[in-house]
This record gives sequence, C-alpha cells and structure tokens, in this order.
Amino acid sequence: MTKLKYYLKEMRVHHYIKNLLIVVPLACSGSLFDRQKLLSAIFGFLAFSFISSTVYIINDIKDVDVDRKNPVKCKRPIASSAISVKSAIILAVLLFILANIANFMCFSAISTLILLSYFAINLGYCFGLKNIPLLDIAILVSGFVLRALYGSFITGIQISNWLYLVIISAAFYLGFGKRRNELLKRESGKEVRKVMDFYNLGFLDKNMYVCMALVFVFYSLWSVDEKTIEVYKGNQLIWTVPVIMLIFMKYSMTVEKNSDGDPVEVLLHDKALIVICSLYLLLMFVLLYV
Repeated sequence: MTKLKYYLKEMRVHHYIKNLLIVVPLACSGSLFDRQKLLSAIFGFLAFSFISSTVYIINDIKDVDVDRKNPVKCKRPIASSAISVKSAIILAVLLFILANIANFMCFSAISTLILLSYFAINLGYCFGLKNIPLLDIAILVSGFVLRALYGSFITGIQISNWLYLVIISAAFYLGFGKRRNELLKRESGKEVRKVMDFYNLGFLDKNMYVCMALVFVFYSLWSVDEKTIEVYKGNQLIWTVPVIMLIFMKYSMTVEKNSDGDPVEVLLHDKALIVICSLYLLLMFVLLYV
C-alpha cells in the first residue's frame, strides 16, 4: 500500500483536475447526459491523464540528479529513491499503453493526433524547451488548448471561438502567475529553473493582468454570442460574468501571498476559491440542465 502511494504521487494524480477541460465542450453544449458522448469524454479524460503522467515520469527520470539537490524536489518519489528508475520506466511504458487503449475507445484519427502532439510537445519541454523564455509558457498554454480540442473531437461538439480565447487567455494568466511566484522564490534565495533568468516581476505582473482582463472580455463576448444564447435559450449566462471575475480575483489574491503559483495547488488548498468555483459550476448546471 505504501508503494502504491509513491506511484500515485509520481503520477501527479492531483493534476488530473486539468483534464476536466476535456469535458467542457460536452458540459457547455447541454449534452452532459448523452450516454455515448459522456462515455467518450470519460475515456478521453483517462487517456490524457495517463499520457500526462507518462510525461511527468519521464521528466523526473531525466532530472533525477538535479532534483536530488533541490530542497523541495528531492522529496519526489524517484529523487528520494522511494521508486527506482527501472520501476519508473516500467510505469511510464505501462501508462503510455493505457493512454492509447483509452484513446482507442473514443478513437478518431484527429484525437490520436492531438494526444500524440501533446506527448511530443511536452517531451520537447522536458528535454530543453522549458529553458526558452515565453516558449516555456506557450507550451503550458498549448496543453490546455489541446485538452479542449481533444474533448471537442471525441464528442463531436464544436467549441465557440470565444471559448477557445477564454481558455487561451486563462492559461497564459496561470502560466505567468506560476512564473511570477517562481521568480519571488529566487529573490528569497531558493533555487529555480534556468528560464527565470529571462523574466522580471514587472513583465510578469503586467502580462498576467492583461490576460486576466482578456478572460473577462472574451467570456463576456461568449456569454452574449448568438450561438450561446441559442444553446442556453436566453442571455442569462451574462449573470455568470461576475462570478468568473470573483474566481480570478480570489485566485490573484491567493497567488500574491505565499503561494508557489501552481494552479492545481492553489485551487486545492484555497477553501474560499473552491466555494466560488463550486457556486459557478452549480449556476452553470442550473442554467443548462434545470
């Protein structure tokens, strides 16, 4: 049981929350209870979860020597020798196979291309692209966009262009926020990734809040778009805009304190933010399905 705990930790299971983006096209279309489409979305969620875990393991194997010198990363299962490199390789191969099996269950040529593109791009990130300024953040953003695209193709539901812009802007906002707090770590004497040499606090702050403003604009335009009004049978979605604003403002408030800026960690450890996000999800559910 103890060994399983280390394997799950190495797989970064708590980061699977990002893969809920795959369900967004289905949920926002009003077809969440379509059995076939929901099943496809579940298999897609599993496929992306397993492939993302594969990337995490490969990254940790590659960086094992560096991680052992880092006061935080040295606690990772591979760096701490709780899991051997050989066992980690076997786990990565197994997860890669499982990802492709899950993808086959909701198979289309394009969905396979998206999944493998995500894998290839993130391998590039692990093996050096993460050290190139802006490209490192762009790759993180691409992961969110590819998840949404994947969910669209496996369910056969088209996403509004406005919603894509919301996802892109929000992802850039999260990416800049994460780098911002990594920069603050360096200023307090902690070791951070090499790419932080190219960033400064003013640049990250400005772009972070520009992207947040764009999220509000694009989300508002999506909420009053003709197709959106047709799906929701009215323009009542406009009343969810203030809730979105509250979510991002609360996230910013948390990130600007003693957070490491990791979106998943921030969300899972901020009770107020969880409450506001739950309120938003409940409101969206009522508007679409009640």
